[in-house]
Amino acid sequence: MLRTIKLVHTAIWVVLAGFIVALPVAAISQQFRLAAILTAVLLGECLILALNRGQCPCTDFAARYTNRRSDNFDIYLPEWLARRNKAIFGTLFVVNELIVLGCWLGRTAK
Repeated sequence: MLRTIKLVHTAIWVVLAGFIVALPVAAISQQFRLAAILTAVLLGECLILALNRGQCPCTDFAARYTNRRSDNFDIYLPEWLARRNKAIFGTLFVVNELIVLGCWLGRTAK
């Protein structure tokens, strides 16, 4: 069961990380509706994390099946990345949202 949870958690992480990376691509391509959808999904994930004491609900499920508590016990990521995940991808999210905003404002200023 732990492997299944880790696999699902990793798949969710890959999708959400992909959404963060896709934000500036959508903005540069002037696909602002897509950027808005990606943003909404990512903000939904932020809300879920906030409501769950800053951690993914998958972590709670995985904790039921192991006593390990390393930073990556619940996901297939290198431990250094799991440890710094929120800082790295939170920063990327903010920077990429600024890129979206800049492209959107640039488009509307023309």
